Amino acid sequence: MISVIITSYNYGRYVERALRSCLNQSLEKNRFEIIIVNDASTDNTKAILSNYEQEARIFHLPENKGLSGARNEGVRKAKGQYVVFLDADDYIHSDMLKVQSLFLDENHTLDAVAIDYYLVDEKENHTEWVNVDDKPIACGIMFRKDLLIEIGLYDESFRAREEEDLRIRFLENFNIHRIPLPLYRYRRHEHNLTNNEQAMDSAQNQLDQKHLK
Repeated sequence: MISVIITSYNYGRYVERALRSCLNQSLEKNRFEIIIVNDASTDNTKAILSNYEQEARIFHLPENKGLSGARNEGVRKAKGQYVVFLDADDYIHSDMLKVQSLFLDENHTLDAVAIDYYLVDEKENHTEWVNVDDKPIACGIMFRKDLLIEIGLYDESFRAREEEDLRIRFLENFNIHRIPLPLYRYRRHEHNLTNNEQAMDSAQNQLDQKHLK
């Protein structure tokens, strides 16, 4: 069983696209579940998600926890042995879950598998194929869930660069194998957190203090 964890904070305009990409997977429906964590959105996210209560397990957080907290909530609710994160403003290729799970099923020396991704614009045009080893992102990595739990999940004190902290801790004991297929779609838009230079700089200082010893 695979648990796809979608976290959303005020991404009502995108979340349905993310959800549809999960529902359109070529993998048999009984082999994965969709978990959506609504991180106390104040837009129309809750109303949109009310249409998908049969297709997904939906959790509405009473207060905003940030990406780290929302993803941790998703992992704690997950029934799958594998977990993969999908941001609500992104979406995935129809074969992503089948390809990644096959790698993990057939090779027990792999602890997690990451796939390459396309950068896409607001009209979903592919603008760049990105090697995930060169420019890692948090989503599109299928982890063995027990290993994420073993390292303590996300550090909820991080409000940005949380995926970098997780990756550092994960790679201390485990591996992430790259699959050179661009099966994840990373949407670039004006509201991407990576555009917030102040938040990113602050998180970089936090990261350095934690790991540069």
